[in-house]
Amino acid sequence: MAARSLIIRQVGALPNLKPRVLLTCNSRCHASAIAVPTSTAPENIEYDVAKEASLSNPDPPSNSLTAAQLSEHTPYMVPTYVRPPPLMVKGEGCYLWDAENRRYLDFTAGIAVNALGHGDPEMAKLLYQQALTLVHTSNLYHNPWTGEFSKQIITKTLSAGAMHTASKVFVCNSGSEANEAAIKFARKVGKIRTPSGTQHEIVSFHGSFHGRTMGSLSATPNPKYQKPFSPMIPGFKYGTYNDESSIKDLITDQTCGVIIEPIQGEGGVNVATSSFLQALRTRCNEVGAVLIYDEIQCGLGRTGQLWAHQILPKSAHPDILTTAKALGNGFPIGATLVNEDVARCIVTGDHGTTFGGNPLACRLAHYIFSRLSDPKLQSTVRDKENIFRRHFKNLQTKYPKQVKEIRGRGLILGLQLASDPTPIVAAARERGLLIITCGSNTLRFVPPLIISEAEIEEGLGILERAMDVVFSERGEEVKGTKGQQEMAPDGR
Repeated sequence: MAARSLIIRQVGALPNLKPRVLLTCNSRCHASAIAVPTSTAPENIEYDVAKEASLSNPDPPSNSLTAAQLSEHTPYMVPTYVRPPPLMVKGEGCYLWDAENRRYLDFTAGIAVNALGHGDPEMAKLLYQQALTLVHTSNLYHNPWTGEFSKQIITKTLSAGAMHTASKVFVCNSGSEANEAAIKFARKVGKIRTPSGTQHEIVSFHGSFHGRTMGSLSATPNPKYQKPFSPMIPGFKYGTYNDESSIKDLITDQTCGVIIEPIQGEGGVNVATSSFLQALRTRCNEVGAVLIYDEIQCGLGRTGQLWAHQILPKSAHPDILTTAKALGNGFPIGATLVNEDVARCIVTGDHGTTFGGNPLACRLAHYIFSRLSDPKLQSTVRDKENIFRRHFKNLQTKYPKQVKEIRGRGLILGLQLASDPTPIVAAARERGLLIITCGSNTLRFVPPLIISEAEIEEGLGILERAMDVVFSERGEEVKGTKGQQEMAPDGR
């Protein structure tokens, strides 16, 4: 292991700092400026030192102060995630910094959450002002921001040419809660239309990810996630994504709702065809079922339109639309938009939330939605997609056996690889780029929507170098990092 020099650095805005949190930066961080004398060390040790010195952001080793802090905290945390070694302490724009002051270009945006990047100044200002004014009252009382945000999201959705029947909003705290509301609302519509209760089935699709609470989990047909908590809620059926031939048998008179992501995020950045979504809409009309579009990951400007489905004709629009993630740019909030046919079926006491719609969350969402609904921002997203695609095609040409397919729209893009991409994730991270995986052997790219063309070029240059290491330089082993997606298909 290379020698380590201790550089004390204060990490700003971290609560309950202990002396050990004043972390070190390895001398290997500055290796390019250090003359390395001829060594008589064994060849394998020389190789390890040279390898570490060549990396801009090597993962903190097991004897680092970062590792010491994580070892202290981890025993108290339920192990629902496996995380890589860096400890992130600061964000600004499209970059994150770890506790050892190493900078990372962020192509993950907190899993498509930080659409406006990290540390947005206006968001910070509004958060401070509203926290001093009023944070929470519960839904027993009116507040100005829940209604103002609800009006905004409906009117801007209509003016954008999306969900032309959008009428009312239920505001909650997360994507999973938004989908729970949608499922409950669909069940209530079915019960009113068929008082006997026979119209109660919910249809979803393989490869989907709708959440981890019991209703949304029941709509997420992944055995890895369902089996530990089985049995699931009765009445859920699963179809094949983009298979129009199966729709008639799948959606029947017993179906009260169909939930689908127009672009599957966790499932592999799979894009639904326009004809498939139109066929779903037609069949739902025939049997009286509610059509739900889950745009929690693909909505809010990420495709270059406000909503992913707005490129469809009105005849393919949904009855319910769910959103979250980018809606709060990191602050917890979700929303379920419904049309009047659904809204008139919901009465006082049918559903509720303690924290949902609080004035702090809604004031922030009002500002964030005003930014994300700006057509000028959406236009830049489409331009930036072209840069990504150009580079991806070059990678396909360079590595035709490894890079199999490019998928997605706007800034929700996927690269389908022929093998496990986690070594590329690790190699990119140790060179200063954060990317994540999804589906089966797929790299996912969901950067902040404000990312600049220069930052895209920088990140894709790092990606190419990481692929060079993994695909070409076979003498250098790069191990993958477990737990880099919410819905790993193989249980890693």
